[in-house]
Amino acid sequence: MRPQVVAQVAVSLDGRTSGFDADLARFYALATLWQEDVTLVGADTILAQEAAVRAAPHPGPRPAAPLLAVVDSRARVREWEGLRRLGHWSDVLALYADQTPARPPDATTRELVTGYDRVDLAEVLDVLGDRGAKTVRVDSGGTLIAVLLELGLVDEIALLVHPVVVGSGRRWCGLEGLPLRHAGTEVFEGGTVWLRYCVYA
Repeated sequence: MRPQVVAQVAVSLDGRTSGFDADLARFYALATLWQEDVTLVGADTILAQEAAVRAAPHPGPRPAAPLLAVVDSRARVREWEGLRRLGHWSDVLALYADQTPARPPDATTRELVTGYDRVDLAEVLDVLGDRGAKTVRVDSGGTLIAVLLELGLVDEIALLVHPVVVGSGRRWCGLEGLPLRHAGTEVFEGGTVWLRYCVYA
């Protein structure tokens, strides 16, 4: 069975995903609610953090933690071993397509190849479900979430809305007319609001 897919994103009041100081401590504390089996991210999210990954402590994989799966159709991610050893995940999985550029011959990162020129996200979720994953949390700046929503692959959206208007930059989602059912709201000190919605099939 395909796992439940939860899209979690930190946004400004005007729906931007950058240009403000996100409350990451609260964001990741809230993420523990789902106890995900897999954390699904896009290559852009990883590339934006590669310098931090190199500089961070590397205690090694944490066996009880989720699997980190990275959509990387163009094989741009290089810090696979650093990601694996950060202590946040049990292992890493590179998600590639048939036309993804060749990887180094000595690459040891686990791979899943689906789709022709782009990763087939529906097939990825099916494979993860077959391997026992029950819940996948998407941790993305918006592009990956938008694609998953367009494909009808998201079950729940969780927005951590920060009380700031950025005014420019990428919005987390440009999809219109998406039917949602309110699942919960929590307001925190300082005005940050956590909004949860179920996505109608």
